[in-house]
Amino acid sequence: MSKMRSGFLILALIFSAHSGTSAAYGHSMFNSAEESYGGFRVQVATAPEFPQIGEPSQFLIKVTEGADYEEVDSFTMGIRIYHHDQQIDAIPPTEIKGAHWDFDYTWKNIGNHIVKIDLYDMSDSQGILTYTFNMGTQSPFGFVFIGAITTGAFVFVGIMLYIYLPEIRRMLSR
Repeated sequence: MSKMRSGFLILALIFSAHSGTSAAYGHSMFNSAEESYGGFRVQVATAPEFPQIGEPSQFLIKVTEGADYEEVDSFTMGIRIYHHDQQIDAIPPTEIKGAHWDFDYTWKNIGNHIVKIDLYDMSDSQGILTYTFNMGTQSPFGFVFIGAITTGAFVFVGIMLYIYLPEIRRMLSR
């Protein structure tokens, strides 16, 4: 009975590991968000997903309009960045051709930032549309968390191998 149970467990693990490799799906990045306001949708993200302090990263911004999310031909946008309710940086209004604006940015502070994106003089709106996003940077705690998760996964695999590897060897040697 225990041989059958072990064999079933091994087959279940093999099939569950294989099922994830047959299709690839994109995922939204952790440090990304979108907000719709005034008939326009602004999407913002950073690359890498968790920017490091003092190292260049990228802001990735996309502007679409309407219910069908059609990309705009051009837009004018300014950005204000806040940390602990104090404005620490600003990017003056810049005219962008197309719907995408990717630019380099170096984060200076650890933790959560409030990013206010101002969209100027769009066709259907009067004045400025302001979109507010939370963006985070990598803190030393992030490395500890990722290390703890990785260590836990390795310990789990080690325990499973320690428990089932002798039985698998016995089954194969018969």
